[in-house]
Amino acid sequence: MAQISLTVNGKVRKGNVEPRTLLVHFLREELLLTGTHVGCDTSQCGACTVLIDGRSAKSCTLFAVQADGSSVTTIEGLAKDGALHPLQQGFWEEHGLQCGYCTPGMIMSAVNLLNDRPQPTEQEIREGIAGNFCRCTGYQHIVNAVQHAARISAGGGTK
Repeated sequence: MAQISLTVNGKVRKGNVEPRTLLVHFLREELLLTGTHVGCDTSQCGACTVLIDGRSAKSCTLFAVQADGSSVTTIEGLAKDGALHPLQQGFWEEHGLQCGYCTPGMIMSAVNLLNDRPQPTEQEIREGIAGNFCRCTGYQHIVNAVQHAARISAGGGTK
């Protein structure tokens, strides 16, 4: 067993893990943060996307020991003081989800995108979420949700 220490959603979390434990399993099974979903286990779908030191990463491709000392943000860490993050609000307002399985990973990838490009074009949004699959929405509502969040973040209101 290896001892690790991570800052997860602003709180230092420690644990003993087998070296082969994937970060997604540590988050879900040890920390009980089940918003990060396990989809394909092969890094294809993006349902497990989290932020590691501010950058999006698929947590099914990393061992928990690789994240030792890092800051990890999961979907549970986005809302502040009971207020939804602009992307969470955007997905709600623009119907950016149907079954919701891909939503946490999609939102986390979009957080990374908006951190890099606060006012992305539609094409940049589509490229920014390209590593995340959604089998339900057809993506247009997801694009609309990201655009909505960009407007909110820029102080432009909801429409």
